[in-house]
Amino acid sequence: MQKIRPDLDIGKNIQTLRYQNHLTQDQVVAKLNLAGIPISKSTYAKLETNRMNIKASELVALARIFRTDINAFFAGLL
Repeated sequence: MQKIRPDLDIGKNIQTLRYQNHLTQDQVVAKLNLAGIPISKSTYAKLETNRMNIKASELVALARIFRTDINAFFAGLL
């Protein structure tokens, strides 16, 4: 199995935004599933720890859940 190496370390920003919104990983996963994004808790955890690349649809859904702009995920990275 090939190890996926994300090109930008946005996982930390995803986690920070989740903390700022006082949400658990379970709550975020539930909200993503309700938004039509099928994702498991283990997959979501991999996004926060940069062990999996995020899909554009997931990024858009997370921006809605965290009530933020897409740019917030790239803060300090570009």
